[in-house]
Amino acid sequence: MTPLARLLILSQFAFNIGFFAVLPYLAAHLAGTLGLSGAVVGLVLGLRTFSQQGLFVVGGMLTDRYGPRPVVLVGCALRVAGFCWLAEAAGAGTVIGAVVLVGFAAALFSPAVESEITREALRIEEAGGHRRTRTLARFSAGGQAGALLGPVVGTALLTWGGSDAFRLACLTGAGVFALVLAAHARLMPHTRTAAGGGGSGPVAAGRLVLGNRRFLRLAGAYAVYLLAYNQLYLALPAELDRSTGSQTALGWLFALSAALVVAGSGPLERLAATRLDLTGMARAGLLLIASSFATAALLRPAGGVWAALAFTLLLTLGQMLILPATRAMLPELVGHRHLGLFTGALSSLSGLAVLTASAPTGALLDHTGPLPWLLLGTLPLLVLGLVPPTDERRGTTRCLPDGGRTGA
Repeated sequence: MTPLARLLILSQFAFNIGFFAVLPYLAAHLAGTLGLSGAVVGLVLGLRTFSQQGLFVVGGMLTDRYGPRPVVLVGCALRVAGFCWLAEAAGAGTVIGAVVLVGFAAALFSPAVESEITREALRIEEAGGHRRTRTLARFSAGGQAGALLGPVVGTALLTWGGSDAFRLACLTGAGVFALVLAAHARLMPHTRTAAGGGGSGPVAAGRLVLGNRRFLRLAGAYAVYLLAYNQLYLALPAELDRSTGSQTALGWLFALSAALVVAGSGPLERLAATRLDLTGMARAGLLLIASSFATAALLRPAGGVWAALAFTLLLTLGQMLILPATRAMLPELVGHRHLGLFTGALSSLSGLAVLTASAPTGALLDHTGPLPWLLLGTLPLLVLGLVPPTDERRGTTRCLPDGGRTGA
């Protein structure tokens, strides 16, 4: 592994520790400590999601224009400022301002880091190293390790912090991001990669994205994956409530999912790489996700916990194939020149699709019985054909610095 790849993986790990040490407990702090209404709490959480996921495309465009280093550094600095502000925020207005700043910081940091790890994975592959999906699988595992450890850190701080527990958690998160900022300022290369000359205005960027049909096909398949993955937070709690009367097992299932990604991403990628190309990996992931819903529907009569366990395991295995395969396909579909833009657009478009589909999905889950699970399980099957074909045996993956490609 190259030093840059190691830096990006470790920064993703630290970033998620800082994020998940604070954000899972935000709603309880707003409603309990600050006494804000449910409507305001919902507004705050929705604005955080929009300022992050919805603005990924902005971070991607800035990465293309200025290169990843300055965008990462600004994102880290804004995250430090946002968490410090959130630690002191006492009213709805200040909380909203702090949360939007926290979300926008991630909209800068994440597309820059994700597009750069994709470039570095491709460089390693083209230099005769392992296939790019292995580096990207390690990146996903690093993020999940941070997501697994972050809530533990947050819980410990909330337990020991007394009346200032949430403030302490916010300041700890700010400290983590300050360390990430220092590491990138010292270790991230100053070079302006192909991204440095690839900036486009909003109108031109929109035309680029909407005019790339192969990318839009991939985005459609990825949106269905993301909608399915979000059922860990929507359908799974509802199923546990229905079958056991509580959500006690939910935390353990989340921890199991994260631990499986951390421990299993490498071995699963190595196994898949010997048998499947990138398109095959993505389609195999969708098939696993479809089977997770079907298995859960079949196991419901045996007990909700068993259905929930099977659903979590199969869904996570599908995620472990789809994420590295999708990221690895982007250079083939869009080249280097606008990789940041398309990395951000992938998250923004799929996030918008999930937001649009969330209300109908929630209404569907109001119905008892296996039908909602079976219907949700058909969606990954319907989009199998959307995953665009790739040909790793030809020179089409070798993107030139000016955004062009070698080969046919």
